[in-house]
Amino acid sequence: MTRTVNCVKLGREAEGLDRPTYPGELGKRIYENVSKEAWQGWLGHQTMLINEYRLSPIDPKARKFLEEEMEKYFFGPGSEAPPDFKPGA
Repeated sequence: MTRTVNCVKLGREAEGLDRPTYPGELGKRIYENVSKEAWQGWLGHQTMLINEYRLSPIDPKARKFLEEEMEKYFFGPGSEAPPDFKPGA
């Protein structure tokens, strides 16, 4: 049986994640409140942030920044693209 959640990002019932995708309390909140579809949206947004800001995922400052953006993306006002970002460029 498919697990469903009331997705905070989509604002509707949707298929939930199969397992927690991030550690800690934030990961628990994401697992309980974020759909697979919304998680895929985050992965694309995160990739854009990493590329545009030239982040290294092994850098603790970059990981902290990405975690803060993830929190905003799902549970806050949203995570903004960099000011000079041009989609498809």
